[in-house]
Amino acid sequence: MQRFLSAMAARAISAALIHRPENVRYLTGFTGEGCLFVSAQRQALLTDFRYVEQAARQAPSLPCVRTRAGKNVEALVAELAAASGAERLAVETDFLCYDDYAALQAALGAVPLAPLSGLVEQLRARKDEGEIDCIRRAADIACRAFKAILEVIRPGMTEREVAIALNYEMLKLGSEGEAFDTIACAGQNGSLPHAVPGEHRLQNGEFLTLDFGATYNGYCSDMTRTVGIGKVDRPLRDIYQTVLEAHEMALDAVRPGAVCEEIDKVARDFIDARYPGAFGHALGHGVGLYIHEQPRLGKGDGTVLQPGHVVTIEPGIYISGLGGCRIEDMAILTSDGFIDPIDAPKQLIEL
Repeated sequence: MQRFLSAMAARAISAALIHRPENVRYLTGFTGEGCLFVSAQRQALLTDFRYVEQAARQAPSLPCVRTRAGKNVEALVAELAAASGAERLAVETDFLCYDDYAALQAALGAVPLAPLSGLVEQLRARKDEGEIDCIRRAADIACRAFKAILEVIRPGMTEREVAIALNYEMLKLGSEGEAFDTIACAGQNGSLPHAVPGEHRLQNGEFLTLDFGATYNGYCSDMTRTVGIGKVDRPLRDIYQTVLEAHEMALDAVRPGAVCEEIDKVARDFIDARYPGAFGHALGHGVGLYIHEQPRLGKGDGTVLQPGHVVTIEPGIYISGLGGCRIEDMAILTSDGFIDPIDAPKQLIEL
């Protein structure tokens, strides 16, 4: 909170209203529904009856302002802004819907709304030791679940059955829930980078791509492995080897001081020279309380990696009518390199 107040002062922001759940949790520890008002004079959680006791337990140092009949959240925010002498109120314009934005502006009257412009997300981008420990624990859960699921996968299972079994393994091992909707796609569905697990049944000779993550104390992990169902033919083997080499080349380029888009270019140029146009998404992204955070390892992102950044490295090849392959690890930046918390094998596994 003190870091956030200092960042607000540096931008001449007199008051801010935070709605995004990950940002509220980061600043206060509160995980219920509501929003957070922050000014130099006062900070308060705004919520309803259902979460008042939870707020007292999770954020005992913060006042809790409860909505009630005749006093909706917009009216309460207006009162807090007036008591703080706020000249403007910064809000998450990339999160609020138009109706909520309009209602808030109407309640504030002459106090204008302004974009917060991802200020909390910028603070969240670099993790401290406690956050990194949570991410490593989440990664360990996911890796152990992957090892267990390899004993379960067999021809004839549906993609959906595989995803359910994998999610169950993560829960058994201590995950609070999936970091995102688990992807399990096989055969021709592998050409869909964000395929939804369906009723396709695994067949010998095809790839199965698993993209999944666990959560620990709210923090996410993210990994992808592609395995063969039985023996796979040369075209798929060649795709796998190309993705693996691109993945390792990109990891070799990760270090403090490296530029995000330049790391992306290392893997992209290698794949495009062999499979033009088959790698269409960014190489990676930040991971923390939310699965897609800053920075982004993609074209146009000039962010310089620093200790505390946690990013994914996930090149892929996707060919319609044939299938696809993706391999993903995480990199936790340190003062002299990085730690990869994903220890699952990367050489092609044929079940």
